Amino acid sequence: MPESLDELGGPTSGGVTLPRHIDWGPHYVYDLADEADLRLMYERVIREAQMRDGLNAYLHATSLRQVWHDLFLPLPVRAAWEARFPELLESGTTTAAA
Repeated sequence: MPESLDELGGPTSGGVTLPRHIDWGPHYVYDLADEADLRLMYERVIREAQMRDGLNAYLHATSLRQVWHDLFLPLPVRAAWEARFPELLESGTTTAAA
């Protein structure tokens, strides 16, 4: 996990292709203007990035706060992020996905 959400300075527009060690499925370009693509990319990065650099490169703090409650994440992953960054509980929408 990052030390701070402010470290997350990933892209906020355009198309993103994740490296194979994060997104090992078929080659896919995530359109960050499409909210479904943005959420899917964030879910994959949070679940699969093994190094802080991967999180910092592909996640953006403001975007993460906006979509946090709509991400489909394993409960232990969600709990760990929310324990470290309680501001995620207060951001985004009011619906919760687990």
